Amino acid sequence: MRPITDPRTARLVAAYEALRRDTLPELLALYDDEALFKDPFNEVRGQDAIGRIFAHMFQALDAPRFEVRVAVTEGNDAFLTWDFHFARRGRTERWTIRGASHLLYTPAGRVAVHRDYWDAAEELYAKLPLLGGLMRALQRRLGTPA
Repeated sequence: MRPITDPRTARLVAAYEALRRDTLPELLALYDDEALFKDPFNEVRGQDAIGRIFAHMFQALDAPRFEVRVAVTEGNDAFLTWDFHFARRGRTERWTIRGASHLLYTPAGRVAVHRDYWDAAEELYAKLPLLGGLMRALQRRLGTPA
């Protein structure tokens, strides 16, 4: 990855790549008190609600880890592409979800809006044993690539 020249984005990327249960408060401090967070499963507002999503992640998954691949900042907008690595609780198989985030900073440099984009059907559902087989069969029937 190229060096990140925007200090807001550099701090955020560093916080995500170092994220552990005990460093969660440091990540949340980079968000506005009323920040909006949206991903394919959640839409919440506020640091506390965002914190609950990440706390649940640490309860449900083993060794979750973010790896930011590209970070671009233009004005108060930042765009990240990332890989999210994890194992399901009690399992050894490692999974990776590839996605992207759009961030909007406040004038004070904190995250006001964080919107994640990733294909839950491709990145998650298709990899589950029963649901994955059903999805692949449906894709074949519809003539879409698996």
